[in-house]
Amino acid sequence: MAILKIENLTKTYPNGVKALDNVNIEITNGMFGLLGPNGAGKSSLMRTLATLQEADGGSVMLNDIDVFKNPTELRKTLGYLPQEFGVYPKITAEQLLDHVAVLKGITNGKERKEIVNYLLNKVNLYEKRSQSVKGFSGGMKQRIGIAQALIGKPQLIIVDEPTAGLDPGERNRFHNLLADVGQEVIIILSTHIVDDVRELCSNMAIMNLGKIVYQGSPITVIDELRGKVWQKSIERSEVADYKTNFNVISDKMVAGKPIIHVFADANPGSGFENVEPNLEDVFFTKVNLQS
Repeated sequence: MAILKIENLTKTYPNGVKALDNVNIEITNGMFGLLGPNGAGKSSLMRTLATLQEADGGSVMLNDIDVFKNPTELRKTLGYLPQEFGVYPKITAEQLLDHVAVLKGITNGKERKEIVNYLLNKVNLYEKRSQSVKGFSGGMKQRIGIAQALIGKPQLIIVDEPTAGLDPGERNRFHNLLADVGQEVIIILSTHIVDDVRELCSNMAIMNLGKIVYQGSPITVIDELRGKVWQKSIERSEVADYKTNFNVISDKMVAGKPIIHVFADANPGSGFENVEPNLEDVFFTKVNLQS
């Protein structure tokens, strides 16, 4: 079993932004969700783990590999799908995977061909192997991105905002692929999409302003909110007043009217009803009430 230990990780950019503020996480095999709003520090953490930038302090160990002292060793066992997965303009799916296999040190041509064909089948793109990747749909590009990340039998796979922009069908196919792969390795799924974490991950962390504000299982933290989330339909003109007078977790439009969720130990007043909390409530509680 692979174990990733992140201890006291810090990173401040030259403009003074503290992207990582004493981050501590321990992750084992399976899907691990890293949830947070845009600008929370998720991508900074992912780039640091992928050895694309250096930290100011702290340590990262993948089993017995010291990531900062031996980045080359880490890269041998790393799969990485960044938020923006760029490709050469005219390269085919088959050529792309073959090229990445060469970069990963697989020098035997026959072995490379077997690996490429296996991965193209795994991500259901074998029939598209001779087509230019540039012309692929968003979902197809993400699947070929996962295929390249799987080359070299990685122990750690990092995927950064993988379902942003995908239609519901492509998103479901990508989820199924991640769940299949995640049984054997560590997959860190960095996203601001709550549903991705709820549907895929048994363990998670919520990040905000460079800090880890929660780490554990989605089920446990949802249980902690039970009996403390209250819902009410209000007029649009009332939203500002309610935000001033109550701990409003979130507000969203339903059938043209705002529905607010409020955090309170007891019924906050007339018209509120207690509702079963969900991971979205957890996310907004941790981010909006603790920032």
